[in-house]
Amino acid sequence: MAPFNYTGTSHSVFILLGIPGLEEQHLWISLPFFISYLVALFGNIILILVIIAERSLHEPMYLFLCMLAAADLILSSTTVPKALAIFWFRAGAISLNGCVTQIFFIHATFIAESGILLAMAFDRYVAICDPLHYSTVLGHVVIVRIGLAVVLRSFCVILPDVFLVKRLPFCHSNVLPHTYCEHMAVARFACADIRVNVWYGLSVLLSTVVLDALLILVSYGLILHAVFRLPSRAARQKALGTCGSHLGVISMFYLPGIFTVITQRFGHHVPLHTHILLANVCMLAPPMLNPVIYGIKTRQIRERVLSTLSSQWKIC
Repeated sequence: MAPFNYTGTSHSVFILLGIPGLEEQHLWISLPFFISYLVALFGNIILILVIIAERSLHEPMYLFLCMLAAADLILSSTTVPKALAIFWFRAGAISLNGCVTQIFFIHATFIAESGILLAMAFDRYVAICDPLHYSTVLGHVVIVRIGLAVVLRSFCVILPDVFLVKRLPFCHSNVLPHTYCEHMAVARFACADIRVNVWYGLSVLLSTVVLDALLILVSYGLILHAVFRLPSRAARQKALGTCGSHLGVISMFYLPGIFTVITQRFGHHVPLHTHILLANVCMLAPPMLNPVIYGIKTRQIRERVLSTLSSQWKIC
């Protein structure tokens, strides 16, 4: 895109349309959004409270899961309430500062979740491949450092996005065909050269989420190599069983994103509303399904939740 000599007035307010082409179905579309948000909200809060309260869950894997649940709460709360306001009240107006804030939290949280999933894969690698040194390698101090590293990485790589968007003059349409503000979706409405935004966004994606995914694949390659060297079938099944929940969460996080990228890259004839719905699946599915997956697969979490519910039922 060639440089543009800007002389007009930049927009300070944008209008989010929701899902163009499906405006008449917005009320019905809002129902799965609302239900998904309630499940994500209560599921992740319960997960955090159970892990904090249950001493037997103060292990690296569950402490990482607690971090993931906190990130899920931030991700879903950054996007879904605004989408529901659009669907219910047609309240699509959002200031430039509000839009930039949404961009920051969406991308930073997404990268943080990728980093937490990598930490969880490392936890499974140490637990299966080097169990004798598990408590030494992954002590509480190490976990705190990993958590801080994940947060700092997300903050440092996404903060430039704020300035890259804020520097742009917006003199084209201020109507965004989406339910939330996304970096490149907003940048494309600028009447200026956005090559820096494009290349920086791509470099961030490759150096964080894509790199994390490759390292997770390497970790599970080493894990599978170690598992299939175990002498008994029961031992192999037990080792693989400890990875089941994590593999499910990884699938929920990466597969919708991969499918969305493929659709955007090659699905030129796919309707715009389909692209937007897929993008929302990436925001809705992981926060909603992560606590469900771990709640079903983890006996301690399941028993603690059931005992709490049964005690509350007796009181009532």
